[in-house]
Amino acid sequence: MVRISEILQEKYGCVIPYSSLTRIVRDLELRENKSKHRAGDYSFAPGEECQHDTSPHNLILGEKKVKAQCAGLVLAYSRKLFIQYYPSFTRFEAKVFLTGAFRFMDGTCPRCIIDNTSVIVANGSGPDADISPEMERFGHIFGMKFVPHRIGDPDRKAKIERNFFYVEKNFLPGRIFSDWHDLNEQATKWCIEKANQKPKRSLGMSPDAAYLMEKPYLNPLPPYIPPVYKSFYRVVDVAGYVAVDTNRYSVPERFLGKQVEVHKSWDHVTVFFKNQKIARHQRILDKLNTRVTAKGHHRPFSRYRAHNGPSKEEKTLTGQFDILDQYVRELKKRSSGRGVRRMRRLLDIKRTYPADAFKTAIEQAFHYGLYDLNRLEQMILKRIAGDFFNMEQDES
Repeated sequence: MVRISEILQEKYGCVIPYSSLTRIVRDLELRENKSKHRAGDYSFAPGEECQHDTSPHNLILGEKKVKAQCAGLVLAYSRKLFIQYYPSFTRFEAKVFLTGAFRFMDGTCPRCIIDNTSVIVANGSGPDADISPEMERFGHIFGMKFVPHRIGDPDRKAKIERNFFYVEKNFLPGRIFSDWHDLNEQATKWCIEKANQKPKRSLGMSPDAAYLMEKPYLNPLPPYIPPVYKSFYRVVDVAGYVAVDTNRYSVPERFLGKQVEVHKSWDHVTVFFKNQKIARHQRILDKLNTRVTAKGHHRPFSRYRAHNGPSKEEKTLTGQFDILDQYVRELKKRSSGRGVRRMRRLLDIKRTYPADAFKTAIEQAFHYGLYDLNRLEQMILKRIAGDFFNMEQDES
């Protein structure tokens, strides 16, 4: 527009103010057609539709900055919202989230609008896309059909899209999360106490109030909701572990080299052998290459077992009289390791000499802090010399 003004002045001697020139150009529609068009509106009947989508959010988890996938589902009529966070979002996490969302809503809608993500869509795009058979069967359990919106028409699921900004600006700021379970517990609590209680101008009421009108129109949940898990087979390695997502979980030693079936759910890893459960572990979500060992699964190696607990010599010496117990404890403090060698020597001395002489020598040695076993034995020998040996010198 500035150049046009210059040309008009140079060639035709016509000076037109810039604001007037731009108005003339707008009236003649000489610029690219960027005029606004009239916008429509999507309206939904109660129980007609829900919308689902995901969005990456940066947050602090256990003093560590992570990028988490925020999954959300909203009822199109009442705007009731449910969100959860996941390290990644595959079909496994999608089924985990949707099952939790349907339980939260206590019902489902016959249509769920989604984007064209490959998590749910197998091929194609828009309403004519082919849904993954796995996700299609999952939808049938709840009487629901997944419908992707057309390419370039994200407003079709605007009711869930606009909520992600609300979550980022309202839920995440100022909150501390210790782990994924704590994060999702706080997210659920926020949905119940904050997001679904706040009145909306477009509704004229809160989502919870509108939900009371929508609830009778929702499809009821099936009588039995199958648990969501991923099943695969593993061979127990020589160390007694099975690998799941780079982490290793222990199984009892007797199953070394056996093929087992592993069920991975959102929060647990369960191991089966011939349809019998042999191990169950809390699933690790925020670490890699970590080993989890359940108590009783593995016996200690002999070289480690020898260094655990008191030795059998120490157990034999203690529990007879207090002075000896105290003497053994002090002797062990002054010995390397568990003091097995010195305990064995002390036990030999006790078994070799009379009990009274041994007890008297121990009391005297403990009183003076004497823990040299050679000198202890000499004290005992002096005490019993006249009783067992002829110490008189030969007259010749």
